[in-house]
Amino acid sequence: MNKFFSTCAAALVITSALSAGAVFAQQNKKFPVIPLTTGMHVIQAEVVATEAERQQGLMFREHMAQNEGMVFLFGAPAGVCMWMKNTLIPLSVAFIDDDGKIVNIENMKPQTLESHCSKKPVRYALEMNEGWFKQKNIKPGSMIDGLPKGR
Repeated sequence: MNKFFSTCAAALVITSALSAGAVFAQQNKKFPVIPLTTGMHVIQAEVVATEAERQQGLMFREHMAQNEGMVFLFGAPAGVCMWMKNTLIPLSVAFIDDDGKIVNIENMKPQTLESHCSKKPVRYALEMNEGWFKQKNIKPGSMIDGLPKGR
């Protein structure tokens, strides 16, 4: 192999490694965290507000701590559906209206494309480890405090 092709091959290997590293870093990116409360329970919720952030969500994460979650912000109340494409951990999602009241809660299996939808227009969705809401006796009608307003 001549020197030119050796240099090109080395550059391709380095570029591929850097690209793979960038994809891994993006997949494991942590978003800004805010505290949310429901009753006496405090949730450390990563916030995703843009379309790209909402699409990334919790994809490729291998675990999430007990009282950690992710809150999805939508610009205005809307019918919202979630799925679990490339999501490795089982989750429960609470769909939350403009006032912070939980409309409905759905359990979601990892790596599925099944849609889980709000029963009415909502401004927020909060994903937690599967069963977290049930373990804490949090049900539709419960309030979530600390949600960002006016996004």
